[in-house]
Amino acid sequence: MRLPIAISAILVASLGLSTPVISQPPIQVAQKPASNSFASEQFKINQRLWRQKKISNYRYEFTRSCFCFPKSTEPVIIEVRNGVTTSITYKDSKNPVDKALFEKYNTIPKLFNIIRNALIQKADNLTVQYNPTLGYPTQINVDYDKQRTDDEIFITISNLQQIE
Repeated sequence: MRLPIAISAILVASLGLSTPVISQPPIQVAQKPASNSFASEQFKINQRLWRQKKISNYRYEFTRSCFCFPKSTEPVIIEVRNGVTTSITYKDSKNPVDKALFEKYNTIPKLFNIIRNALIQKADNLTVQYNPTLGYPTQINVDYDKQRTDDEIFITISNLQQIE
């Protein structure tokens, strides 16, 4: 009777010894953000492209995601004429918005300023996508300080149209 118990114990012990030990660090899925010099170079190229197009009459859809006033995160349509914001309306209701909520974002040059300031402040993470034809930013994601909560900002610019 003791022999089968002993054999079972030896088999269980040997299986435990052959189990691989996980000693390697886990695979990191998140990618390291682009270097500051690369981001700065892309910024310069695209800002120059936007300026060369000399578009001063346009409208675009703007959406911001942040830890801020809820009305400031609803999608809006921003219209600019001669480089000056003429209207900002909620996309869905078409009602005018409090322009102060969008003062920093109400023209394409001001959106370039957001990127420039993130570069100057050496934000911990800055990801920007640009329109390849016109150079304006289509997405801006900034985390100024990874150690702080609620300082991130996520901006989407879409449906830019040149108007008469």
